[in-house]
Amino acid sequence: MTGPHPADGPPIPPAGEGAPFDLVLLDRDGTLNVQVVDDYVREPGALRLLPGAAAAVGRLRAAGCRVVVVTNQRGVSRGLMTLTDLDAVHERLEEELAARGAALDAVLSCVHAAGECGCRKPAPGLLDEAFRRAPWAARERSVLVGDSGSDLAAARAAGVPARRVGPAGAAPSLLDVVTDLLQGRDG
Repeated sequence: MTGPHPADGPPIPPAGEGAPFDLVLLDRDGTLNVQVVDDYVREPGALRLLPGAAAAVGRLRAAGCRVVVVTNQRGVSRGLMTLTDLDAVHERLEEELAARGAALDAVLSCVHAAGECGCRKPAPGLLDEAFRRAPWAARERSVLVGDSGSDLAAARAAGVPARRVGPAGAAPSLLDVVTDLLQGRDG
């Protein structure tokens, strides 16, 4: 499920019957976990979930949605961490979520420097890969939730609705956004 090579992963199974969204695409840093200012989460011990993040993922899964992380991680291309380090951080993310009754369906990462690929947000490549793995999913029945302009731009480029979370500790949190989405509010 984890891994930095988007095209290497398995198919994403269909959403549950009656799910309000096919895919919910989540940014990682600043959306699910605390973003390390001017640095990267380089090791598993540095990963800290944001308050309510696990509950939000759990609610999405309970509603039948498939949840996919789409994250830029150029610390690898900059030589600040290895692919093995990134995999270990994502394994920790999944362990932290699982310990709180939540789970992800896939983690897609761009490890390239800016301008080297079509997968680094704001390009739509990571989102396009999620839909390639989930050919049953409709873009208009999916949503991206992130904390940055590049997240929202990637969603626009991929033809996917998007919602923005506030900075860590500020409204709206991921849990606020997910609550609104599941209650059918545009927020």
